[in-house]
Amino acid sequence: MTTLTGGRRKGTPNKLNADVKAMILAALAAKGGQKYLEKQADANPTAFLTLVGKILPLQVTGKDGGPIQHQGIDVPAKETREEWLARQTKEREEKQSVH
Repeated sequence: MTTLTGGRRKGTPNKLNADVKAMILAALAAKGGQKYLEKQADANPTAFLTLVGKILPLQVTGKDGGPIQHQGIDVPAKETREEWLARQTKEREEKQSVH
């Protein structure tokens, strides 16, 4: 038996939120849009930065939604200079012996 819980289905947008957002955007456009926001940034920087904080993403991710890749200068090299030189010499010798 299915129990009805009422309300909208998961994932369905809230119409009231959409209506309020549309009204806010219309009021912003009527007041001058970007120019108005620029004036507010100068006149009310705290309120403006609060607005900016609300529209920025809450979580930052790396490529394809994965973790952010970070490599600092304290990461040890995979091989020493001497190991690299030895590998390069060996690879050159192998190429020469093939030709």
